[in-house]
Amino acid sequence: MDIAEDLGVNIHMYADDTQLYVHCSPRDAIGTVSKLELCLERVDRWMVASRLKLNSEKSEVIWVGPKCTVMQHSWPAIKIGTSSFDASDNARLLGVSISADLSFDRHVAKVAGQCFYQLRQLRSVRLSLDTDSAATLIRAFISSRVDYCCSLLVGSPRSVTDKLQRVMNAAARVITNTGKFERGLSHSLHYELHWLDVPERIQFKVATTVYRCLHNMAPRCLSEMCTPIATSTCRQGLRSVTTSNLVIARVRRVTYGSRAFSVAGPVCWNGLPDYLKSPDLSFDCFKCQLKTFLFCAYQAETS
Repeated sequence: MDIAEDLGVNIHMYADDTQLYVHCSPRDAIGTVSKLELCLERVDRWMVASRLKLNSEKSEVIWVGPKCTVMQHSWPAIKIGTSSFDASDNARLLGVSISADLSFDRHVAKVAGQCFYQLRQLRSVRLSLDTDSAATLIRAFISSRVDYCCSLLVGSPRSVTDKLQRVMNAAARVITNTGKFERGLSHSLHYELHWLDVPERIQFKVATTVYRCLHNMAPRCLSEMCTPIATSTCRQGLRSVTTSNLVIARVRRVTYGSRAFSVAGPVCWNGLPDYLKSPDLSFDCFKCQLKTFLFCAYQAETS
């Protein structure tokens, strides 16, 4: 970590997975590559001295930015050890497929494909299962995949989230043992299974992450993005200082900036009722009441 910080390279680590990343403009790409290569060279030397090995075969390089910028430029390759890597349009990070334009289309399509495969297997044995057993298998193989890192999809268009909603609809039909064209799916989904729709599941995940940040249950890099207005010295004169609202970061790009956690998190939190933002509310009570609130909001929209 000290090696990366000395060279001005950002680093993020989780278990044995490490990412190095820097921000630059397209005209500074060559200089940025040189900085990364120097950082990787020093890391490699440190690992050799520590009797470790930098696995270049599992390394990937990706340039992330607006679609027009990524496609219009020819990005230089990066040398890792004795191997040279060209930029990829997609990289896997902790089970999530990150595309160069951050659209997550490929990730959602892959998750949906895996879920439908599992649903076909479960449907073939559904008559041998009772309802509780079917629901348990759905939670293990389907909803866990849909919910994994779904907060990354905040701000995504319906064309993306609808793919996962179709997965949840199909999963509900497996549990309730109903056909594709039978009516009453919405009632079964919301009132019998007590499932939230995918956009609300994303909102639920973002809100619970903000709760963790405010109660010292999240990494510092996320907690620093959730600043109560009451603790912001430049906003002491605002009427909202008496509320539990958070400071919303300013962004230049609406398309990408509004999806950043520093924006999406506070926006989601500020939209919650005051009773959910009480600092005395336990995490389990918060999740329970948040789900009830989202259900009530859905009922109000559909009535």
